[in-house]
Amino acid sequence: MLIDRQRSSLLLIDMQERLLPAMDDADRLLDNVVWMVKIAQRLSVPVMVSEQYPKGLGPTVPELRALIPESAIVPKMHFSCVADGCLKAAFADERPQVIVCGIESHICVLQTSMDLQSSGKQVYVVADCVASRDPSNRGLALERMRQHGVVIVSREMVAFEWLGAAGSDEFREISRTYLR
Repeated sequence: MLIDRQRSSLLLIDMQERLLPAMDDADRLLDNVVWMVKIAQRLSVPVMVSEQYPKGLGPTVPELRALIPESAIVPKMHFSCVADGCLKAAFADERPQVIVCGIESHICVLQTSMDLQSSGKQVYVVADCVASRDPSNRGLALERMRQHGVVIVSREMVAFEWLGAAGSDEFREISRTYLR
């Protein structure tokens, strides 16, 4: 099934100040996630952010915090956002497709994605918008999620499926700004 912007939401998992620097290729990951957020917002796709134990791991990094309203950022203690119950009803229930980005791939991203999948959501993990400290853990997590029905996509796949067609002013604007 294709990703539909009217039926999907974007979930960013634990992109926090003390956690992000430890990730493999952290700068590229942050650039890719910022790119996803900006396109989602331009296309009116709701965005929600989780923070794992913010007292210990700090808040969401400033580059993302500047883009996200405070009301869309939720703390959690469980590794899975679903197990923690931190996903707001409007976010979790309104749209059947959840696009997932964040860290760490083999812990919070994996557990949240598999729990979302088990609860009946169509889950799409953006491979170039997830990371782990050890890249082999990222690879294993993507493989395991795929085996359990989570769809692994790229950020451009998401953007082009959200857009649906070329030729509109919206497509030209996004193409000019984000698709170089």
